Amino acid sequence: MRSMDLRILLWLMWLSLFPFSAGAADITAKMLAKDAALIDINGKQRMMRAGQTSPEGVTLLSASRNGAVVKYQGAEYSLSLQKHIATDFEQAERAEVRIASGRGGHYEIPGRINGIAVDFMVDTGATAVAMNSQHAQKLGINYLAGQKIRVNTANGTVTAYSVWLDRVAAGTIEIKHVEAIVHVGTSPHVILLGNSYLSLVDMSTENGVLVLKARH
Repeated sequence: MRSMDLRILLWLMWLSLFPFSAGAADITAKMLAKDAALIDINGKQRMMRAGQTSPEGVTLLSASRNGAVVKYQGAEYSLSLQKHIATDFEQAERAEVRIASGRGGHYEIPGRINGIAVDFMVDTGATAVAMNSQHAQKLGINYLAGQKIRVNTANGTVTAYSVWLDRVAAGTIEIKHVEAIVHVGTSPHVILLGNSYLSLVDMSTENGVLVLKARH
């Protein structure tokens, strides 16, 4: 066999052993927020922040509510939200958010309070959406006009105020008129998405992924 024929044969054998070496990915955006996005990669949903790379090798370069830019195998791609259309007179699917567990097993998700972007940590042990007074000031919430209460925390009993938020959204699921507790001081360090919101959505877990689904 000539050397040229032998090289061609070896090349074809290598291709047969590694048919997917070039790699391919089906990538769509399921949810978009500032510097974060829920990306579907070959059927697996990954909650990613800008700069993170998924196990499949997809890097989220940037994200906003208008779109996201990802990098895969040296090429950059622009993504926008996938639109679902109900057919055959079926009711459109309810809004759904999937949250993969992050550091320490916590579920974190970008959202909005009264239209302003925030970061939430899901806390099923919190009776209401909870934040500290600095968070409230940044969001323009006049918490001192709310009902003054005392709440028990891991650091002891603290002064807090019960207020009502016009709108709270986790991902694409927005709920109106949600109770919140504003703790005076710097705790909690992250805004907690508590049961005053969670009790108004359907919540379940699938293979370690927290699933929130709107009821309407």
